[in-house]
Amino acid sequence: MKQILLLEDLPEIRAWLKTLAQQVFPGCQISECARVHDALQLVGAMRFDVAMLDLGLPDGSGVEVVQALREKQPDVQSVVVTIHDDDDHLFPALQAGAFGYLLKEQSREQLAEQLQRIAQGEPPLSPSIARRVIQYFTAQARLQPQNFGQDIDTVTPHVQLTDRENEVLLRVAKGFTLPEIGQQLNLSRHTIADYVKQIYRKLNVSSRAEAALEAQRLGLFRR
Repeated sequence: MKQILLLEDLPEIRAWLKTLAQQVFPGCQISECARVHDALQLVGAMRFDVAMLDLGLPDGSGVEVVQALREKQPDVQSVVVTIHDDDDHLFPALQAGAFGYLLKEQSREQLAEQLQRIAQGEPPLSPSIARRVIQYFTAQARLQPQNFGQDIDTVTPHVQLTDRENEVLLRVAKGFTLPEIGQQLNLSRHTIADYVKQIYRKLNVSSRAEAALEAQRLGLFRR
């Protein structure tokens, strides 16, 4: 039975998101709160599997809760559910450790489909958000050519990825889904999921955005 943390200050939206969570995670237990303070209290008192978090709350930002979960419960998959699609909200949330980022403007059916990716080890990202993330890191890669072509040990001495892990990481950074990567590399989706977990553990990252940044630092976009 999954334990879900739901942080949303507007009652009608919170009820809508609760119904969505119950649809995606049948039988789940949901802890609801409307303030950052209350969410942080729950993080310290309970264990969660998934967190669905708004950003703009009356007493702060949901990013604080994302960060607290990453520090205290690193296995929790934190998903931001918000109206904000700008870089000033997106990238701090991803850098804090958000596993997914969804926009409330989508239909419940679309949000449910994206949340269901969690069970497959894929980050739930609204399509426009996925494009923004990839465009950002692709642009950063073009702006920093001095790192490309360097030996991996020179760029990040503590990281040793195999050739196969580098292939998977590059495709994760480019936004391909696990089934798409599996098809490209002639491997099962479950095998790719295992590679992704191993890569994230080696690189000490927890989101696709951070993985894309590491791929850039390792010079994989030019290989």
